Amino acid sequence: MAFHVGLIAPCGMDCALCLGYLREKNRCVGCRGDDDAKPRYCAVCVLKTCGRRTPGLDDYCFNCDEKYPCARLKRLDHRYRTKYGMSMLDNLDRIRDVGVEEFLASEKQRWTCAGCGGVICVHRENCLFCSQPREQGPSG
Repeated sequence: MAFHVGLIAPCGMDCALCLGYLREKNRCVGCRGDDDAKPRYCAVCVLKTCGRRTPGLDDYCFNCDEKYPCARLKRLDHRYRTKYGMSMLDNLDRIRDVGVEEFLASEKQRWTCAGCGGVICVHRENCLFCSQPREQGPSG
């Protein structure tokens, strides 16, 4: 199953939607997976390796005692809002407000392709599997 707790990064990224996770060759295991099995830029991500975090599946940036959201998270959120129409901060707020299981249910509905039932990649305009435009799948 593509949508599960282990694929939600501390920053709010749903790794199940990432091109690195969805591709066939050199597939990434997601932010919370083994660092040896992911691209270097993901393994050394400053949000993932932040010293203010306490590693674990319930570890999200909104739990930060110092500064939430920090400048790095705000920049990442701005980039994803602008380029991909997805917000890390909205994801984190939803997880905090309704819990990760309800968040995952909404993610599955929003990011499942209406054409083929595959997972729609946040980084592409069209479904990787059937080429249907992304706007047809996600809603909300």
